[in-house]
Amino acid sequence: MKEFSYIHPNAKISSSAEIGPFCYIGEDVEIGDNCKLLSHVIIKGPTKINSGNTFYQFSTIGEDTPDKKFKGEKTSLLIGQDNIFREGVTIHRGTIQDEGVTSIGDKNLLMAYTHVAHDCRVGSHNVMANNAGLAGHVHIGNHVTLAGYTLVHQFCKIGDFAFTGLNTVITMDVPAYVKIAANPARPIGLNTVGLQRHGFDENKINVLKKAYRGLYRKGYSLKEAINYLEDLNQEHSGLLDAFLHSVKSSERGILR
Repeated sequence: MKEFSYIHPNAKISSSAEIGPFCYIGEDVEIGDNCKLLSHVIIKGPTKINSGNTFYQFSTIGEDTPDKKFKGEKTSLLIGQDNIFREGVTIHRGTIQDEGVTSIGDKNLLMAYTHVAHDCRVGSHNVMANNAGLAGHVHIGNHVTLAGYTLVHQFCKIGDFAFTGLNTVITMDVPAYVKIAANPARPIGLNTVGLQRHGFDENKINVLKKAYRGLYRKGYSLKEAINYLEDLNQEHSGLLDAFLHSVKSSERGILR
C-alpha cells in the first residue's frame, strides 16, 4: 500500500517493512526489518527505528518539540526493537538543551494516546497505559508500569519495576520497585505482584520489603535511610543495587 503513502526520497526503509495506506514518512527516517505501519502513521526525522516495531493508526512519531526554546535544530529520536505503539501515540525528538535525543528501548507497550516528550529516555519492557504522559527530560527505567492518565513532571526519574495507580501525578523521583498512587503521588507499598510476575523469589522480595520500610516507615532522615540501605545491601551481596542507586542518584528528590 506504499502507493497511497508519502515517503521522502532519502528515507531508508527495509524491504521487509510493511507500510500501510495514508502514511507520511519524512526526511532522515530509517525503518528497520519487519516493522509495520498500519495506516495514517506520521514519522518525521531524524528518526531511527530498529526492527520489529508496530505503529497503529494516527501515531505521530519524531515530531518537532513544542518547547519554545526549539529553533529547528537537527535533533533525533531513537527507537529500539519490538515495541508496540497503539493509536494516537505521540513522541517528540530531543532538544539541544539536553543531549538532543529522545530514546525508546525494546519491547515497550505504549497504549492509545500516550505521550513521550522531548529528551525523554525510556528503557525496555515498560507499559504506558492509555493517556499516560511524560513531560520533557523524564527518565524511565525498565519493567515500569504507568497506569492510565499517569502524568510525570519534567526531569523526573522513575526506577526499575515501579508501578503507578490510575490518575497518578508524579512531581518527584520514584525509587525502583515502589508502588505509588494519587494526586499528588504518594508511596503505597512495594510492587510485590509485579516482582512475583518477573520471577523474584520470596527471599528477594522480603529483603526489598525491609529496604522499603527503612526508606519509608522507620522515620529515618534521607541520610540515615541511605546508610541503612547500604548496610542492608552489603549484607545481601548487592541485592539492593538498583533500589539504592535510584535513591542516591535522585536530583529532584525522591517521593517520600
